[in-house]
Amino acid sequence: MILFPAIDLKDGKVVRLLRGDLDQATVFNDEPVEQALKFERQGFTWLHVVDLNGAVQGRSVNGGTIEAIAWSAELKIQLGGGVRTVADVHYWLDRGVERVVLGTVAVTEPDVVVEACKQFPDRVAVGIDARGGFVATDGWTVTTDIRALDHAKRVQDAGAAAIIYTDIDRDGALTGVNIAETVALAKGLSIPVIASGGVGSMQDLLAVRAAEKDGIAGVICGRALYDGSVDPVEAIALFPS
Repeated sequence: MILFPAIDLKDGKVVRLLRGDLDQATVFNDEPVEQALKFERQGFTWLHVVDLNGAVQGRSVNGGTIEAIAWSAELKIQLGGGVRTVADVHYWLDRGVERVVLGTVAVTEPDVVVEACKQFPDRVAVGIDARGGFVATDGWTVTTDIRALDHAKRVQDAGAAAIIYTDIDRDGALTGVNIAETVALAKGLSIPVIASGGVGSMQDLLAVRAAEKDGIAGVICGRALYDGSVDPVEAIALFPS
């Protein structure tokens, strides 16, 4: 099971949102590369990066910063936000990103997922961000009538290597991961599911760890690492990867 520290980028800075609201962004570091190197020094091996501006605008906005992180740190990077074409996937994999996460385009243009997974097997994941169990797109600004599990089954059939499942209502709120919904999703799939949204304490991480047998393969942790609610040394010890 993998623990992914998160760097969410907005206007070139490391931020955390509250429940996906771009107007409720807390800046935790003005220097994203410095933050990535800090995570590396702490002993993390993976890094989850999201271009928040890109997710809303449908194109890479913080690309220069992401490239700088990839060049500077030896962490394996899982990148999402503003990736909408097969060419985008190729671009980022060619620049040192280990895994690219497709989100909105998996809903609007599912053939892109099929082709990307065909060209880059095991290196394309799909992010499913849900509000009340329904998929949200375009940087969480649009909530669809598509149920998360139905969408997950379609992208699994398309060849996705993993699902990153985010409960938007818990993201950045430190109220605990929605274990029940994440496990329900994982049990309906044969590909790994990574939990996201809500980690606020070591107890939350222990709860995720206990769900490994139910198909949860990893968890993303953001605000709790930044504000000290989760100690990185203790967390890494719980999730050796």
